[in-house]
Amino acid sequence: MFGTGSAMVTHCFNTCFALHLENDEYFMVDAGGGNGILQQLEKAKIDSKTIHHMFVTHSHTDHVLGVIWVIRKIATLMNQGQYESDFHIYCHDVVRDILLTMTKLTLKKKDFEQIGQRIFFHEIKDGDKISILGMEITAFDILSTKAKQFGFTAVFADGMKIACLGDEPYNEHCHDLVKEADWIFSEAFCLYADRDTFKPYEKNHSTVKEASETAQSLEVKNLVLYHTEDKNMSKRKENYTNEARMYYKGNVFVPEDLEVISLQ
Repeated sequence: MFGTGSAMVTHCFNTCFALHLENDEYFMVDAGGGNGILQQLEKAKIDSKTIHHMFVTHSHTDHVLGVIWVIRKIATLMNQGQYESDFHIYCHDVVRDILLTMTKLTLKKKDFEQIGQRIFFHEIKDGDKISILGMEITAFDILSTKAKQFGFTAVFADGMKIACLGDEPYNEHCHDLVKEADWIFSEAFCLYADRDTFKPYEKNHSTVKEASETAQSLEVKNLVLYHTEDKNMSKRKENYTNEARMYYKGNVFVPEDLEVISLQ
């Protein structure tokens, strides 16, 4: 987990993470809101040369701006002859167009020229299936009311399935894909007890209670809660876990930034 916080946090990094495969390659999901992602990669001891695939859920600043810095880093390595293979970015059309515009306006010419040569944007649509690093990825539109956003499921060779719901409340549209997943990654903006303070519903977010009830109804085995507020970080893991266990009987994970979760 590179970051676990929502958009305006200052005591942790914005929510983004990577799946680490046995062949020492990483499948990255979003990149946070700025060049802090480079520091998170360094702290996690992840070499950018091992990141060959990225899924970008949507175009909000706390998810997409860090992508520019990852592209810049990888393009620089390519131009220095230090990056093997190509870099593939999977996203819907709105994110693709925004990233193309931003990179054209902000990157050095020689870095931008890698786009289309060794850095590729792959447009994904609702229901598309992609084979990446031995995983079968199925993308789905979460039908956001704010900005077009996709989640995905990833099924591994041994049949294990994880589901990333994005950073908004669960939508029944993806029910058949995510039901009975082994792992579900869900936003939980704040505790239900703190809903009057943080007003999650006004921002179209869930509390721990709703996220946990969803996981229970979907019969998933493991629940990861992230994309939270950051006002009581020292107690966040304990408080969020305790509230989740009131509504969900499976395993609860409330990770800190840079925490590693074993999916075995």
